[in-house]
Amino acid sequence: MAWPIAEVVRMSGVTARTLRHYDEIGLLAPAWIGGNGHRYYEEAQLLRLQQILVLRALGMGLSEIGRVLAEQVDELEALRGHRRRLLAERDRLDALAGTVSRTIVELEQSRKDGGFMTGINRPENLFEGIRPDQYEESLRDFPEHAEEVRRLTSAMSEAEIEAGQRARTAQMIRLAELMAAGTPTDAGPVQAEVDAQYRALIEVRAVGPEEFRAMGRSCVDNEQWRAVYEAVAPGLAAYQRDAIEAYAATRLG
Repeated sequence: MAWPIAEVVRMSGVTARTLRHYDEIGLLAPAWIGGNGHRYYEEAQLLRLQQILVLRALGMGLSEIGRVLAEQVDELEALRGHRRRLLAERDRLDALAGTVSRTIVELEQSRKDGGFMTGINRPENLFEGIRPDQYEESLRDFPEHAEEVRRLTSAMSEAEIEAGQRARTAQMIRLAELMAAGTPTDAGPVQAEVDAQYRALIEVRAVGPEEFRAMGRSCVDNEQWRAVYEAVAPGLAAYQRDAIEAYAATRLG
């Protein structure tokens, strides 16, 4: 049995553009292409796509996934390996949930005391369980940008990666505080945060208005990325999306 690309898109949630990109880089070719030019996928390709998505969810880059899949011989053993990685990811998410819970308690206490976090949850522990791969996951529908990000981070030290991660997470917390204060997404303080985000993006690669808007929408549409935002504060994913939309409309045209 074979499924056309439109059906694979519906089942997997992967865009047709991404599937074509996977074919172009030799990661996942269709089983065959019809006389009408339509791509068709059979069971073997669907299983391979499942493995790709599992490894992407675990933060692997496309080149690394290609190496892993090329070295695989036994599908059952490969699935066991994926299960081990998923269990490890579950433990990481448990640690993240604990971090957020401690932060909530400490923020509540600090507001009562009129100070900053000095007790239960030291500032350096705000980032426990939060890793760069969670942020990179938001770029799964932007493969060119994702690959450029991975190329740059591959040359960075662990300390540099951690510093960048802390900065991004702190930025999310600042947005959450603005949202909690009822600040409109087109207000100056929010737009200043988005401007910093955009400038960081274009240091990696040129990003136009429409692509930036699409990245903003992915904060809500991408399940994993939305979960990261919502772990910081409920409603933050939509707040980030709307802030980017306002920025693109007023600053980028």
